[in-house]
Amino acid sequence: MTRRAFAFAAAAGAVRAGTPFDSYGDGTPDFLRLDAADERIFRRWFTFLSEAQYFQPQERRPAEIVDCAALIRYAYREALRTHDERWAAEARLPLLNGSDSIAAWRYPHSRLGANLFRITPGAFEPADLTGNAFAQFADVKTLGRYNTHRVSRDLGRALPADLLLYRQEAGRMPYHSMIYLGASHVTRDGRRYVVYHTGPDDAGPGMIRRLTVDDLLRYPETEWRPLAANPQFLGIYRWNILRNAA
Repeated sequence: MTRRAFAFAAAAGAVRAGTPFDSYGDGTPDFLRLDAADERIFRRWFTFLSEAQYFQPQERRPAEIVDCAALIRYAYREALRTHDERWAAEARLPLLNGSDSIAAWRYPHSRLGANLFRITPGAFEPADLTGNAFAQFADVKTLGRYNTHRVSRDLGRALPADLLLYRQEAGRMPYHSMIYLGASHVTRDGRRYVVYHTGPDDAGPGMIRRLTVDDLLRYPETEWRPLAANPQFLGIYRWNILRNAA
């Protein structure tokens, strides 16, 4: 791992001393954290929503999905909404059988309103409710540093809805992410999958890709293989809201 990649992973993965409002000192307020039941619901919706966009025709996808961070932000936000027939119609997606909405709170009806994503360092303090610590937009670097924490560089420890983060030394957008789906919601073949948006380049607007984990581990461009020996692979990152409040 390069020195810069190590510093990024250490900053995102370290658990600091907590506060009365932020048990893990990771910048996420305890009122956003989900219990075990809500965590299962969130993971199912997040993976379903991100995989569903792979199967959607381009013209039916939300216009906001233009790169890997945008796909993540979309799936995260919509996983936290109230999932009813009105939502399904607006999202142009089916409701999941046997999966409802999280109980703790629903987007955008939290104390932070529509500002879901932490964009500044530091533990959460009440002043952050009215300051500039949270926003509706966050790039991959910000998602990794302030909204997730590193679990491991061993892909075997990934759970559905975790993120695979990379830092490539070349290019104008060095940070990239993939969503770990685990089992597919669509193709019941027993294989594990990841999904991601390639982002725009000189050839066009990019596309959403879905690969099996086996294919990713054998990817021709070795810098995209999620292996501990790959210095460009930062690791498996998990959402801070899934750290159950102490």
